Amino acid sequence: MITIENQIGKSRTIGHLKGGNGGPTMIFFGGIHGNEPSGKEAMQEVFLGIEENEIPVTGSIYGIRGNIAALLEGKRFVDRDLNRLWTDEKIEKIKAKAENELLNEDRELLSIHQVLLDILKTESGPFYFIDFHTTSSKTLPFITINDALINRKFSKLFPVPIILGIEEYLDGPLLSYINEQGYLAIGFESGQHTAKEAVDNSIAFMWLSLVYGGALKRADVDGFEGYYRQLQNSAKENASFFEIIHRHPISPGDKFLMLPGFRSFDVVNKGKILAEHNDKAVLALQKSSIFMPLYQSQGEDGFFLIRKTPKFALWLSVLLRKIRMPALLPILPGVSWADKNKGTLLVNERTARFMAKPLFHLLGYRNRVINKGEILMTSREATAKNKMYSRTWWYRNKKSV
Repeated sequence: MITIENQIGKSRTIGHLKGGNGGPTMIFFGGIHGNEPSGKEAMQEVFLGIEENEIPVTGSIYGIRGNIAALLEGKRFVDRDLNRLWTDEKIEKIKAKAENELLNEDRELLSIHQVLLDILKTESGPFYFIDFHTTSSKTLPFITINDALINRKFSKLFPVPIILGIEEYLDGPLLSYINEQGYLAIGFESGQHTAKEAVDNSIAFMWLSLVYGGALKRADVDGFEGYYRQLQNSAKENASFFEIIHRHPISPGDKFLMLPGFRSFDVVNKGKILAEHNDKAVLALQKSSIFMPLYQSQGEDGFFLIRKTPKFALWLSVLLRKIRMPALLPILPGVSWADKNKGTLLVNERTARFMAKPLFHLLGYRNRVINKGEILMTSREATAKNKMYSRTWWYRNKKSV
């Protein structure tokens, strides 16, 4: 029996379907950025389809609106970027504010945070968190993940490119915060903001996610194969892993202009002019692929550069993590535990240069903070709740990375 509940905020919750016991809890977010409504629209369509066709649900499915005020205004944010506030330190500072000091995004965060706490308290796992986004440039649909094996394995089920290492370049995304708690969390960028294909891709991705996660049975989803082909064709049969190798930041008050015509995954040669930043040309540092070039007024990221991750590197990283090779890192000179429970290392900058970033990446470590010659490196594997997902079919699948 499917029941619809709106107990966790009528304006915040698009839908909540509660079915049989023993299934997953799947939480979808849409509109964390207010100028990206495709995910919200897709969720409404899928929830309606489940209800009208009386599709049996196992577990719980939630659809959560993100930045409601910004969605109403059609802006990325009202006061500040909601998807850059999700760190323990920032959340505690927001909680400590007086009511009259709260900015719009502070209120949005507190509301969503309470929704998360309520879901985690009242529901059982395994938990799946999926955040829908779009980009200001034309793009293939793609997945972004923090580099934990549970994220890799689930993401590999979808016929779209997968981007590793976003946590190394962005401070405070919602999914990084959730991933730090150990839960599976992936972002899906479905296309350009205003493109109809972005909504269609989000709809397809949500149906596939619900089946892969075990909330719905494949046989009950009419057109399942068509949804898979929709993503496969939209991604031009590109389902490779990519690594972010460079971010071009923008500070408040900067004058930034991306040169027209770039699309995510376009190959650019070293020295190619990509943008103008404070009236100076910005060149590609090496031959790579451009990623999420900025064609909107709001945003802190001018563009990223990415490169394809070799299959051998993916295989080797899995092997090294399974044999717990990262646990041996603190025996090296210049390496010590900053927080063993959270998998955070304190690495001397000289040691980091000697070992090289790619080696730390193989072992699952990403650097986040540089301070006085030392680098904090954190691994998502240390906190990943692998046991929670160990009985799922996709986790046991030896072909998944």
